[in-house]
Amino acid sequence: MTAGAAPDVVIAGGGLIGLSVAWRSAQRGLSVAVVDDAPGDGASRAAAGMLAPVTEAGYREEALLRLGLASVQRWPAFAEEVERAGGLPVGLRTAGTLVVGFDDDDMRELDALHAFQQELGLDAERLTPRATRRREPSLTPRVRGGLLVTGDHSVDGRALHAALLAAARDAGVRLVRDRVAAVRVDGGRAAGLELAGGRALEAGAVVLALGAHSAGLPGVPPLPVRPVKGQILRLAGAGGLLEGTVRALVRGRHVYLVPYAGDRLVVGATVEDRGFDPTVTAGGVHDLLHDAIDVVPGVSELELAETLARWRPGTPDNAPLLGASSLPGLVLATGHHRNGVLLTPVTAEVVADLLATGTLPELAAPFTADRFAPAPPRR
Repeated sequence: MTAGAAPDVVIAGGGLIGLSVAWRSAQRGLSVAVVDDAPGDGASRAAAGMLAPVTEAGYREEALLRLGLASVQRWPAFAEEVERAGGLPVGLRTAGTLVVGFDDDDMRELDALHAFQQELGLDAERLTPRATRRREPSLTPRVRGGLLVTGDHSVDGRALHAALLAAARDAGVRLVRDRVAAVRVDGGRAAGLELAGGRALEAGAVVLALGAHSAGLPGVPPLPVRPVKGQILRLAGAGGLLEGTVRALVRGRHVYLVPYAGDRLVVGATVEDRGFDPTVTAGGVHDLLHDAIDVVPGVSELELAETLARWRPGTPDNAPLLGASSLPGLVLATGHHRNGVLLTPVTAEVVADLLATGTLPELAAPFTADRFAPAPPRR
């Protein structure tokens, strides 16, 4: 991009979604700028990196499941391409995901989940308690059984962000380290971004990728995106403790343990509708550690290396907002809730296609913002 020239696309937000859209758009021949005062410090920093469309599958979320399956199929090639372009590893792990339960109620929920997965033709294997512990020997003997999903993987979200940032820069993406203050509207269409320092950055199209902060940005039309707080822990010294991701129901409460970066372990996460509350609470840390230790007793010997809270961008149906908004020139890439890392490859692909061709791929059609438009009155 020529210095001082208005880019074809300006992206509000430099997390995983914003950077991946920028990189793919630059590969399509577009000039791109990304605006973020602290790229990667939002939800991308907290993300456990689970790529889990099957174990995340929910009732009445079949369209989201199909999008997630399409994205997880893209992940091996996407990871390899990002590593090659950015020159940095992304920490993709393909050891699968094990879902385990403790009491009768947990096992009834696992049975219902497995029946739902089978109904949809998903690949999930029911395991006995002995087979579950053979798969992950560090599990407590009190585990009553499990589900093995070999196609649900994980990636190191922080490593991925560093590699994407390097790949985007190498592709010519310009990073503007400033806070986005507003979408600039001119003649009834999005024409760029207003920055906190008082200057404006004009562009042919604007992509909104600010996660949970997307709906509160001046100039953005009303969007059903809200912050869903999650407290999350990072532990050190876990080398060899787990091979793959373990998700558990512990007397009705959900916890996950995700190994990464050699000897590190992510434990998460709370789900709280408390707005933009940044507090890491004693109760939240206690509950996560208590449940994680119940599942894997060896967790009690690990170092508590980091605690943090961030906000998932929630929507009424837990699915993302992709494609054109009601404001011409403003493209949405937000609302990914729990699935931002999983959906990074497919989001980048469909949004870059829309920016380059003017047409949103059919795969993304169920996720446009107009699905939340009020129904017309009956006559």
